[in-house]
Amino acid sequence: MRILVTGGAGFVGSHVVLALLDAGHDVVVLDNLSTGHRGAVPPGVKLHVVDLLDRDATFGVLAQGPWDSVMHFAALSLVSDSMRNPAHYLRQNYLTALNLVEACVHHGVKKFIFSSTAALFGGPERLEPIPETAPTLPGSPYGESKLMIERVLQWMDTIYGMKSACLRYFNAAGADSQQRAGEDHRPETHLIPLTIDAALGRRPALKLFGTDYPTRDGSCVRDYIHVTDLADAHIRALAQIETRSVTYNVGNGQGYSNLEVIESVERISGRIVPWEPAPRRQGDPAFLVADSTTLRHETGWTTRFGDLDAIVETALAWRISHPNGYDS
Repeated sequence: MRILVTGGAGFVGSHVVLALLDAGHDVVVLDNLSTGHRGAVPPGVKLHVVDLLDRDATFGVLAQGPWDSVMHFAALSLVSDSMRNPAHYLRQNYLTALNLVEACVHHGVKKFIFSSTAALFGGPERLEPIPETAPTLPGSPYGESKLMIERVLQWMDTIYGMKSACLRYFNAAGADSQQRAGEDHRPETHLIPLTIDAALGRRPALKLFGTDYPTRDGSCVRDYIHVTDLADAHIRALAQIETRSVTYNVGNGQGYSNLEVIESVERISGRIVPWEPAPRRQGDPAFLVADSTTLRHETGWTTRFGDLDAIVETALAWRISHPNGYDS
């Protein structure tokens, strides 16, 4: 298959590109490199440096088809930042996706994989795994922007027959086991790499946002999914949308608290993690864990990195071997 991957120079997108290449697909990347890295695009893979807000340029890339599928990862993705800049998030994520989807319809793309999020569930009322049938009540403009795009894709199926898979995933983490790709956000905002950097002495004490949540130890509980397992879910979803659109949660189904992440990093690294409590961040729910039963049953998907220590081990190896990220 020939597949266009938007945001393919970013964290999740780059790992999906590797998985697609490993599966023998022909891959092209579109990325504006605002947060992605040229070094994350494997040698030999064509990169279009294009901003999806540029409608004409987006249509120009899609005109270079035919494409068997488009996978869309390019988006702003920080919940806390979206609470400070709601209009910017809603405009950026919605309009870029709308331009892309319109270009796909115009150029006859029939299959679309969308990187959605658990953030559209908001804060669940009960501390238990969330199924796809749970009410979608986003607790942030980021989550709202993803829900808006899911609705657009429903209309594209109804009107044009473009089938889509919306993958609502939780906390992507870890790194490629062969060290071909890893996590390199600037600035870094994700808990596991921040905790590792604190353990390695590369940053001051870690700030733990909220220690008074109604969870087992007072800190937020999240479902961490290894980025390679996440990439595999995208490939499996591609086979499901020949004749229908699907929506899947993607997660391990097990929640780990922020304090348990610290303990895991200390266990794997053999170092102490300096940390200090900080106020809660607006928009952060206490508990987000996926019920991925539907994905498992319909696609046969399972996790290779099913526990937190295995995820942390690959993330630690990447950060040690790439102290300056893709500039190392």
